Amino acid sequence: MRVNAYAAPAAGQPLAPTTIERRDVGANDVLIAIEYAGICHSDIHTVNGDWGPQPFPVVPGHEIVGVVAEVGAGVTGHRVGDRVGVGCMVDSCGECANCRAGDEQYCRQGMVPTYAGTDRDGTTTQGGYSTHVVVDAGYVLRVPDGLDPAAAAPLLCAGITTWSPLRRWGAGPGRRVAVVGLGGLGHMAVKLAHALGAEVTVLSQSLKKQEDGLRLGADAYFATSDPETFSHLAGRFDLVLNTVSAAVDVDAYLSLLAVDGALVNVGAPADPLSLNAMSLIGGRRTFAGSMIGGIAATQEMLDFCAEHGIGAEVEVVPADRVNEAYARVLASDVRYRFVIDAATLA
Repeated sequence: MRVNAYAAPAAGQPLAPTTIERRDVGANDVLIAIEYAGICHSDIHTVNGDWGPQPFPVVPGHEIVGVVAEVGAGVTGHRVGDRVGVGCMVDSCGECANCRAGDEQYCRQGMVPTYAGTDRDGTTTQGGYSTHVVVDAGYVLRVPDGLDPAAAAPLLCAGITTWSPLRRWGAGPGRRVAVVGLGGLGHMAVKLAHALGAEVTVLSQSLKKQEDGLRLGADAYFATSDPETFSHLAGRFDLVLNTVSAAVDVDAYLSLLAVDGALVNVGAPADPLSLNAMSLIGGRRTFAGSMIGGIAATQEMLDFCAEHGIGAEVEVVPADRVNEAYARVLASDVRYRFVIDAATLA
């Protein structure tokens, strides 16, 4: 079936309306009528070519919420009319050790990304800035009734990207967590860490979002532009979650960790980061990275968010304002996630 979409025709070019072909619904597939698609900074990195050559034209979007319109004959977990979500991947080998362990995002054969990847039939995957998508049922998530669908869309990337390291490094009661940056990822990290019971501190360049940070669940808020912040907070945190996609002083943030603390990068800057090994050795510290989560972990996160009334802070925009939204993301002029209303694509 041909469906309406917005695509980037080439690196750095504005997105424009187009039509794309979606595959027929196979035995294990789900056809989803998309309601909302979040705009992730990864979308912008991809269409600008920051992460290397891409198979243009590319339809971005890996924060997808919609309603099941059709299911294949072999699908038992989803029914027509169910509200569902699709995140950053739509397939993996399912057989390697990582897939069997529930870490499909780290598939040894390479997971298939929701857009700009190579699908099972050799075609290029196209994402959620469209009216419909066909996805293998194993990669379709149940969106609980308690979640607002627009606010739920960014949970499929921003939510699981922050949930995964918070769970992996034990955010919870008695643990001190710092979140670097209060943007699309950072604001979700604050909400989730607070709901998990951790003591949460926001580290941002300035104090202009301090009121927001405290409202979202932070216990404290500091400006990293103030050199005294790093001396005042030295050795304080069990986990520092870096959500920004720009270069940072890794050694400075490592100095904030207690013994056995971890600095975990979930932001993906285009340029390399560097550090002094002594920043690790001196406190038995860890510098790590984390990328989304597996399907089971993503469902766990969605259920947790429904139970605790957690959704992203969103601004819903029509599809014809996507380029304006991209410019505003780059200017840090969004609180805190743009979401495209897919009805405006029809």
